[in-house]
Amino acid sequence: MDNDKDETEEKNSSEDPTSEWSDEILERARERVENSEQNDANSKPNSIEADATGSSKQISGNEETQLTQSASDFDEDDFDFGLPSPFRSNLRKILEWVAVIGTAFVVAFVIKAFLFQAYYIPSPSMEPSLGIGDRVIVNKLSYKLHDVNRGDMIVFGNPSQTNNEVSDLIKRVVALPGETLQVQDGKVYIDGNLMIEPYLAASETTSDFSTPAGCISSLEKANICVVPDDHVFVMGDNRWNSRDSRIFGPVPVESIVGRAFVRVWPLGDFKRL
Repeated sequence: MDNDKDETEEKNSSEDPTSEWSDEILERARERVENSEQNDANSKPNSIEADATGSSKQISGNEETQLTQSASDFDEDDFDFGLPSPFRSNLRKILEWVAVIGTAFVVAFVIKAFLFQAYYIPSPSMEPSLGIGDRVIVNKLSYKLHDVNRGDMIVFGNPSQTNNEVSDLIKRVVALPGETLQVQDGKVYIDGNLMIEPYLAASETTSDFSTPAGCISSLEKANICVVPDDHVFVMGDNRWNSRDSRIFGPVPVESIVGRAFVRVWPLGDFKRL
């Protein structure tokens, strides 16, 4: 009896449908695991790329292949780096230099025409203050800001210019408008007062002269000139070797170019005048 019972239980357990269902599930799980391992083995390992924030992200094999192909297809000549071509760069340099040189010419022209101008001394008429070959700078604004002063060294248009003479002269102002200049015993008197002239050489005297045209005083009187309005009487510091107002008369103020205020050449003799 017991044997029959055991055989019956063994037969029932072997034919239990629940057991068969469990076996099928286990078999499918084994197949999935095997397939997954096989696919992982065949697939290319993933690459790691750091993003802009410093964290890393994975790039699949297909994406890496696409990136590699894109990099190989990249042509440096087809990419615009925003840099100017050699021609445009050279053209811009030329234009910049033209602008610089043009500006320099304009500035130099403005300075020479309205502000300052250099002059060369060609004669000994201003010795010992200025010698032959000296160069001075003339301020053209001086007499637009103030009146002419006695003792100023001025540049003015030559009132008796000929083809062989220079167009501008440089002399020293000795007498001002309305003043009476007179020479006695080699000395200069202004309105009857002796004029002290420290710029002359110690032994320098002033030569006599006949009253020139342009003076208000009578031409019959020698060594005397009454300077008319808007004129000045000028002389060279080298009184015995200077062609000045004693010959061509008083100089109109409007003909004055400017005041020589500094000697710049020779370099060792740089001096304020």
